Amino acid sequence: MIKQVSLLEKGMKNILNQFENGRVSLADAMRLLNQENNSVNSTTKSSNGNQQSIQELFKDLDQLIGLIEVKKLVREIFAYLQIQNERKSQGLLSDSIVLHMIFKGNPGTGKTTVARVLGKLLKELQILSKGHMIEVERADLVGEYIGHTAQKTREQVKKALGGILFIDEAYSLNRGGEKDFGKEAIDTLVKAMEDYKSEFILILAGYSDEIDDFLMANPGLPSRFPIKIIFPDYSNQELLDIAELMLEERQYKLCNKAKNKLQKYLIHYQKYNNHNFSNARLIRNLIECAIRKQAIRLMKGKHNNIITRHELITITEFDIEIEGGRNFDRVHHIWKERGW
Repeated sequence: MIKQVSLLEKGMKNILNQFENGRVSLADAMRLLNQENNSVNSTTKSSNGNQQSIQELFKDLDQLIGLIEVKKLVREIFAYLQIQNERKSQGLLSDSIVLHMIFKGNPGTGKTTVARVLGKLLKELQILSKGHMIEVERADLVGEYIGHTAQKTREQVKKALGGILFIDEAYSLNRGGEKDFGKEAIDTLVKAMEDYKSEFILILAGYSDEIDDFLMANPGLPSRFPIKIIFPDYSNQELLDIAELMLEERQYKLCNKAKNKLQKYLIHYQKYNNHNFSNARLIRNLIECAIRKQAIRLMKGKHNNIITRHELITITEFDIEIEGGRNFDRVHHIWKERGW
């Protein structure tokens, strides 16, 4: 605000000097003074609006359950960019901004959601012109004949200019052998990172081990991704919190027995099926299934056409279906038999 006031005073002083020296008429001086005042006020409003947008985006980020280290790193990136901009504005040396990233973690750990928030934040910082996200996978990049892959990949890059190109399971581009066109997609992406290095951000996402193997197989790639973010699996309590949040957003809630059943299931699922654990995606599927089961249960038990509000919003233990409707203890026994 002090900076804005000083700019206003400097501009007005310059106009008054011109009037005193006879360079402009009184009417022109009044008009210029009014324009100067409106211009500075407009800039102040824009700056305030920008700060509000950034605060709202961080609020959205903070509302995500868990992800403590991820949130911390996003704030570090934000602070770094702010300081580099400030150094540049004061004529100091500033680092070149390269923000291509690696997101490592199991499905359903918030990678896509965080990427979208990052895009919006970087738009507010004027690092990206649009801040949108284009999410693609192997089929969107790899073609069927020579030259087709480069064309498809370039098209996706062009769509992402001004924003983020998010490639899920990026290592699938390197799984087809020597004659596969996936390598052509990688080469095209590497070239695009040079040609449009300040116009878009490339994020490669996927399982941690597979991403590491992918980067080792392409020596030129690791150095192009200075930011690597690890998305850990959610704890059992965090998954339960996510379930309750998903239900609350739909105006449902778990009864205590349903909550206990879901918690017991999550503990055993993580223990015996951790390799294929899908985190929030598993929760979303369970919740959507429970809502459907509740509807069937209520319709079957409907008497005198009256269903109470409490019944409409309550998910019971009978609505929590495990593994396609099989008994939980039976599912647990199967997992143990298979050595999961």
